[in-house]
Amino acid sequence: MNYSYLSHLSCPKCEAVYSADKIQQLCTCGSPLLVNYHLDQIKSVLTKEEIGQRENSLWKYHELLPVVNPENIVSMGEGMTPLLEMTRMGAEIGIPNLLMKDEGLIPTGSFKARGAAVGISKAKELGVKTFAMPTNGNAGAAWSLYGARAGLESYIIMPIDAPLITRKETAISGANLHLIDGLISDAGKVVAKLVSEHGFYDASTLKEPYRIEGKKTMGYEIAEQLNWEVPDVILYPTGGGVGIIGIYKALLEMQELGWIKKDKLPRLVAVQAVGCAPIVKAFEEGQSESEFWENSKTDAFGINVPKAIGDFLVLQGIYETNGCAIAVTEKEISEEQSNAARLEGSFICPEGAATFAAARLLRKRNWIKKDEKVVCLNTGQGIKYPETVSAEAPLLHKGEILHL
Repeated sequence: MNYSYLSHLSCPKCEAVYSADKIQQLCTCGSPLLVNYHLDQIKSVLTKEEIGQRENSLWKYHELLPVVNPENIVSMGEGMTPLLEMTRMGAEIGIPNLLMKDEGLIPTGSFKARGAAVGISKAKELGVKTFAMPTNGNAGAAWSLYGARAGLESYIIMPIDAPLITRKETAISGANLHLIDGLISDAGKVVAKLVSEHGFYDASTLKEPYRIEGKKTMGYEIAEQLNWEVPDVILYPTGGGVGIIGIYKALLEMQELGWIKKDKLPRLVAVQAVGCAPIVKAFEEGQSESEFWENSKTDAFGINVPKAIGDFLVLQGIYETNGCAIAVTEKEISEEQSNAARLEGSFICPEGAATFAAARLLRKRNWIKKDEKVVCLNTGQGIKYPETVSAEAPLLHKGEILHL
């Protein structure tokens, strides 16, 4: 059996086909490229039952991942994160079957480790020595640490307002870290110049095809953890949108393989903050692409992306699953972050909290029905955003007794 059944790369816009044997970035038309596999061959040699007997890492789906030689795999045990029942929170929101896919329990503390593991592994296989990328924090931390493990040199450009802990993760990896007084879009311009002038591998969101492949394993895991059934709704915090694109890709692949039913897909929900909601605006207007969001701002820093290069793929996934896009306020995000800790003992990141805020709103509107099974994605640990949470408490002087 082949380790990978990688076939080729294709453009979802102009349908151009590219070889997967050498470095590819964007299509000549400017679109991101998608990875294709020999699904007909996989279908004849691999069963979901066999998958269930393998070790619990994302590499258990290796036939459906792009690394051809397993010796090139760069791994720290990422994948198969818990799918937790959020019983008390679900009862409070009015969704008894509320679940959370907790990506905080993964190397580097966020779901970005999935994209980094597969992206860095494939970069190594393709002979990449140096890569550059813009980041809002977690992706830079993940890619620089996995890059260090692979022996690759990295140039990471990060907004100065990015979470301090992610900056420290990146710095300690030995990466060439540079801060910019601006947004991730401004950091992207610096990376573009590095790529143009020095020939570095461009690891920007969707400018290499393989980050999606790491992120799509969340979709495979959710289905496997639900005994190869899919939930009714999946809510995802959406900045660059790679996660929701990847999950949708996984769902289509699983349907083609016969691992899930053909007649049902979960409704995908892109969750954004009101201070940066280009996907929501495009969805509400029935558009296929978004417009640049001026003066974007949110404490959920990972979704502070004013214009995503793959926005049309995010919107396609929403439209084709009868999903939606919704924006939530900073107050709602903060409240749900507190609720998750208070009711469930889960200190989740602001981006993850945004999905619970969205679930609450959609339940109030009856868009989510009471009997539906709903999965919220928490994309990272709350402890990576200490500045978003207050820790004020009464001071006891030495020797003072606490009287209740």
